[in-house]
Order: sequence, then C-alpha cells, then structure tokens
Amino acid sequence: MSLIQVLRTSLGAALLASSALLSFSPAALAQSAPSAEASAPAAAPAPTAEPAPAAAGPMSPTITEEAVENPYGLKAMWHEGDVVNKTTLVILVIMSMGSWYVIFVKLFEQRAMLKSARESADSFWKASSVKAGFTSLQEGSAFRFIAEQGIKASEHHEGTMVETIDKHTWISMSVDRAVGNIQSRLQDGLAVLATVGSTAPFVGLFGTVWGIYNALVKIGISGQASIDKVAGPVGEALIMTAIGLAVAVPAVMGYNWLIRRNKAVMDQTKAFAGDLHNVLLAGKR
Repeated sequence: MSLIQVLRTSLGAALLASSALLSFSPAALAQSAPSAEASAPAAAPAPTAEPAPAAAGPMSPTITEEAVENPYGLKAMWHEGDVVNKTTLVILVIMSMGSWYVIFVKLFEQRAMLKSARESADSFWKASSVKAGFTSLQEGSAFRFIAEQGIKASEHHEGTMVETIDKHTWISMSVDRAVGNIQSRLQDGLAVLATVGSTAPFVGLFGTVWGIYNALVKIGISGQASIDKVAGPVGEALIMTAIGLAVAVPAVMGYNWLIRRNKAVMDQTKAFAGDLHNVLLAGKR
C-alpha cells in the first residue's frame, strides 16, 4: 500500500469521529439526565442535632436484704423438740437467772459492808464512848450488830449463869459469834453459784445426747442419711451444750470473784471486832 492510500484512510476515520461528536446534542444530555438521577440512590437525610442529656448524678446501688429464717436454730428446736428438750432448756434458763440474781445481790451487799467499814472508821472510833459510837453506826449494818453483841456481853455478865466464865472470855466468845454470823450471811447464795457452775454443763450435755438420739431415730425411720437430714437435727442438739456452757461459765467466775471480795470484807470486819473487844475490856483501842 502506498503512502497516499494510508493518509486517505486515516483522514476518513477522523471525519467519521468528528461527525459522531457533533451529533451528541445537549437535548440528548437533558433526556439522559433524569434516568441517571433515577438510577442514583436517594441520599440519606442529614441527622438533626439533638441536645445532649444532662449528666445525671451518681446512682447508688440499691441493696435489698432478704431475711432468711434459720430452719435449724433455737426457735426450730423449741418448736420441734419434745417435752424432755423443752424441760432441759427451761431448767438451764432458771439456773442462769438464779446465778445472775445471786451475783448482783451479793455484790450490792458487799459494797454496803465496805461502805459501812469506812463510815465506822470515821464515826465510831471518834466517839467519846462505846455507846455513843454504837448510835452513830448505820441501822442494820454488820458493824452495828457486832458492837451490839459486844456491849450486851460486857453489861450482862455478872449475876447470870455465865458469871462463872471470866469477862474476857465471854466478850471474846460473843464477838466471835457475831463475826461468824456475818461470815455465814456473806456466804449465803455462793452454794447456788457453785452448784450451777458444776452441773450446768452436764445438764446441757444431757439435752444434747437426747436431741441426737431423737435425730438418729428420725433419720432411721425416714431412711435418708443426706447431709441436710443429719446436720440440722444434730446441730440443734449441740445448741444445748453451748447453752449449758454459757450458764456455767458466769456462775464459776462470779463465785471466784465473790469469794475474793468476801475475804476483803471479812478482814475489815475481824479488824473492827478485835478493836471493839480491846475497848470493851481495857477501855481503850
């Protein structure tokens, strides 16, 4: 092919391309635009700005406590126990009340005697005579009782059956007898504490043994030996041992404490009785 033919072919192709471009009018663009718009997806509406909620204060967590009743406690033991268990529990309660009553009564009595001992040192020995000092002592006190017995022994010695006993011995016997009465009075009720302290654990142990026996009988009858069938009744029975110890321990401690305080009271009482004995015999302390 010659060069002239190649140029003619290229020029013809260029003229065809230019005619095609000129035939693409703006009207055709207008007709094709709606179709393009229809084919395009609709744009999502712009989100509207909403006001931010106000910051709330710190919320405290709400804690709900549900009361769960213990099915194996003291209340259950009282309702489900038999006559022996209830009687044992009542006995332990009575023993506890009796021991606390004795402890408080003896404590107040000892305090009154110690106070009377201090008052006698201030008033009795500063009086002009034994009778004057006797009237200064508190009515119903132990020291007034000792002084009264000593004065009676010194005044009613001659002319009676006890005249054969010398005055010194008779006054000494009367004063010692008064001191012994006071000592016996101080020891009243301590036997109750000793009895409670020594027997309360065994009473509680008896209740425990009886409760375990009944629990084993019920378990044997039911034929179920699971942990809930064994632990509940046995735990209820062991409560009786704990109650017995709770009754015995205060009784023993109170007994030992009151014994020590009685010794301190009796030391002052015997000192007062000895001084009074010397005054009645020799007229001086």
